[in-house]
Amino acid sequence: MKMLCAPRWLLRPLAAAATIALIAATGCSSATGGPGSRDGSPSPLPPVVRLPYSTADVHFMSGMIPHHAQAVVIAGWAPSHGARSDVRILAERIVVAQRDEIALMQTWLRERGEPVPAADATHLRMTMNGMEHDMLMPGMLSADELARLDRARGSEFDRLFLTYMIRHHEGAITMVDQLFASHGAAQDEDVFRFASDVYADQTTEVDRMLTMLASVASDSR
Repeated sequence: MKMLCAPRWLLRPLAAAATIALIAATGCSSATGGPGSRDGSPSPLPPVVRLPYSTADVHFMSGMIPHHAQAVVIAGWAPSHGARSDVRILAERIVVAQRDEIALMQTWLRERGEPVPAADATHLRMTMNGMEHDMLMPGMLSADELARLDRARGSEFDRLFLTYMIRHHEGAITMVDQLFASHGAAQDEDVFRFASDVYADQTTEVDRMLTMLASVASDSR
């Protein structure tokens, strides 16, 4: 298994979390005590502190929804396309985990009043110069590749599925790298935590799939 070095952004401190903790410790009065108004009644609690988010954050969360949605679709084919047992188990884990993450991303966007892609979105819709464009995110399969995978069965499905899903995961890792390379991005704690989890989880799964792919190639000889 190859050894990967953690990118620099994974080592940086969570300043946003520290800021929130400081505000909570010094700036909030409880509903049952602490400084109140002049008539002795408790002061109202302050609104929830929400750190600023960037255009890059929105692009990442919006683009990762169709990216995850495609993974859910192709992983869902494993039982009906004759995948071997370990490939089916991996595919099931991908479906469960990425469906939950799609819901998380939709909630994040909705709470901030941003457009929310559908859970089964196939592309990211972008508006450029007043024109709308649909784009595939890094690593996503084209229509021809999806059709080829859908036609495959047995060991051929295993080989194509693992090959494509490795590329798909590497695309997600690229999206995380692009996010953290963007000025002012990932100051929002939820975005930082989610992107870091995507990087860690999908890097681990790439290593696992490379090992599985080698065994598929060996079995076919």
